[in-house]
Amino acid sequence: MRIILIGQAAFGAQVLEQLAQRGDNIVGAFAPVGKLGDPLKEVADKFNIPIYQVKTMKDPEVYQHYSRLKPDLGVMAFVTDIVPEKILEYPRLGTIQYHPSLLPKHRGGSAINWAIINGETETGITIFWPDKGIDTGPILVQKEVSITQDDTVGSLYFNKLYPAGVESLLEAVSLVIQGDAPRILQDESRATYEGLCGKGEAKIDWSQPSIKTYNLIRGTNPQPGAYTFLNGKQIRIFDSELFIGPGSGEPGQILDISEVGIKIAAIDGAILVKRVQPEGTTKMGAAEYAELEQLEIGTVFGE
Repeated sequence: MRIILIGQAAFGAQVLEQLAQRGDNIVGAFAPVGKLGDPLKEVADKFNIPIYQVKTMKDPEVYQHYSRLKPDLGVMAFVTDIVPEKILEYPRLGTIQYHPSLLPKHRGGSAINWAIINGETETGITIFWPDKGIDTGPILVQKEVSITQDDTVGSLYFNKLYPAGVESLLEAVSLVIQGDAPRILQDESRATYEGLCGKGEAKIDWSQPSIKTYNLIRGTNPQPGAYTFLNGKQIRIFDSELFIGPGSGEPGQILDISEVGIKIAAIDGAILVKRVQPEGTTKMGAAEYAELEQLEIGTVFGE
């Protein structure tokens, strides 16, 4: 079976390497134009797989290269570009794609962020057959993973969704080769879609319940980074700890400063902020930031 992989970064590279190592016939790989040393290109070169680095899959010459390779199956491993329908439908057996949620929940490009921001305790991965919609095609494979209270976007992806996704894509390719790949229609009554989680969604409102603020912080860690303000300057907040209980200060007020971090009041508890990135600087421990800015108990964060 002739397979083409479309992907990028470490995830795409690992899927490509494991498919090649087990002997699948990879006739080509497509990836965004990247810097020298791109991991997917390195793997393609290692196994003598033709690699096409393109600005966008919508360029007319991409389809020309793709069709010349005459694939039987397309595999999309971490794709953020919009892939034209004629490329999706070109392979004889179709195209399969990885998505980091339990479709039809959390369609869209920030599925991991929104699962955490919403305070959910489980999510998962879906391998599906993409169509012209956004994450709407039939399901081939799904696997669930738990979301712990301490998970961030980074830990959830790298520790759980990444390995589950690689394993499931390999399983899905095997099912297609064996002729046993299902096409389970998504239940549209359960579908949710969220837009990209960007700066506009990451601003902290200290008057919200502490659990909501905590979920926002970890649901935007490391990107795009939840943020607040002090004296007109933006501070992005990353690692944190939740304290729920009777409020002991006005929302956004510093309750304590220690070597562990800065404890900031919410409406029904507090957030212990451990790592920050002040505007115009690199990330640092919150205790170091407090010392640099000579913060005092009683100082209030906000606009």
